[in-house]
Amino acid sequence: LSSLVAALQAADGDLPSVLQGDGPFTVLAPTNAAFDAYLDGRQLGDIPTDELAQVLLNHVISDEITSRELINAVSGYASSNADGPTAGTKLSLYFNTDSGLTFNGQADVTQGGADIIASNGTIHVVDAVITLPTIVTFATADSQLDTLESVLTTDIINTLGTANGTAPAPFTVFGPTNEAFAQLSEAPTGDALVSVLLHHVIAGNNIVSSDLSDGLESPVTLEGDILIFSEDGNSFSITDGSGNEGIDISFVNIQATNGVIHIIDGVLIPDSGN
Repeated sequence: LSSLVAALQAADGDLPSVLQGDGPFTVLAPTNAAFDAYLDGRQLGDIPTDELAQVLLNHVISDEITSRELINAVSGYASSNADGPTAGTKLSLYFNTDSGLTFNGQADVTQGGADIIASNGTIHVVDAVITLPTIVTFATADSQLDTLESVLTTDIINTLGTANGTAPAPFTVFGPTNEAFAQLSEAPTGDALVSVLLHHVIAGNNIVSSDLSDGLESPVTLEGDILIFSEDGNSFSITDGSGNEGIDISFVNIQATNGVIHIIDGVLIPDSGN
């Protein structure tokens, strides 16, 4: 892990001192070979130190999480220490244990590399540097969004890969689960499919769950209709452009660098009258 140590020392934020703090931390530690692949012929000094700090903080979770806890959960999200696109937000990390222990669909825990216990946390050694995620990263990594991934058009994928600070980013995306698509009596195709997909995307906003309120109307989606939110206790549901009510938001605040995803249990249908 000597390349990781060198990177921690080179980055902004005095990260070695941070990781010597009380914690607890879970650190995903890329091997030297992982850093070689990430640098791809570049030198460590070629990476801006502020960018390097965010990449490294994307490997740090402010909690102690063992591999057994991750395996028992099967899949899910944790928050890293890397900054999201708006104040107070932190980037998400997706883990999946279907085949080994994988983070963001990019990095696997190495053989024998799990659960290295320190006085202030746990290290899991990984075989790749986990790059800063976009909306597309999570849409393609999260297994409950496999159907959504399969129907995304190239144009929509390219749009959702737009870096934060460049229009139309950031995005708020409502991602229907595989089960949500399975509930459709007929799957849309062609222009109708594009309209349906764009009805799930709000551009120019990183709307997190704390921004939602009962009766709130969204900005127009990329398709052109609005969404209306309803609150029931601590959970929210959506009325889509065609007036379908009670589409539940089942998981909130999957934070990427260029926006946020909320998982929903139904497919949003736009107003077919316009």
